[in-house]
Amino acid sequence: MREVKEESCDLARYRIERSEEDYNSAILLFENGDYRAANNRAYYSVFHSLRAVLSLDGYDSKKHAGIISEFRKRYVKTGIFSGEISDFIGDAFEIRNFSDYDDMFIARRSQTEEQIRNARKIIDAVRGYLIKEGIIDK
Repeated sequence: MREVKEESCDLARYRIERSEEDYNSAILLFENGDYRAANNRAYYSVFHSLRAVLSLDGYDSKKHAGIISEFRKRYVKTGIFSGEISDFIGDAFEIRNFSDYDDMFIARRSQTEEQIRNARKIIDAVRGYLIKEGIIDK
């Protein structure tokens, strides 16, 4: 375990809980057939998970691409998280952008279901890392 400021640990715990809240919202929206909004919440659950990890390094950015890029640089390229996780993150970002900004994008049930499933995998991987680092309990 590395030494991390308590303030950074608190922020990581807050962000991973926020991630879970967004994930739960994605599930509810999906169950109600609102696939566009479910894609958005699934993405934000991923985004807040990444921010939880990066807070341990004291890093944050207002730009989503900055968060993704820094996470990949610090945690994927170093082998802490898999390339598969990186692929899931890229897909979530792309689908969220289509869902939010493309007037002609049709969010499909199967695609949204995949986004939610992949978001869960990312959250679980981040939770596992935070447990390993002693930031959160099981």
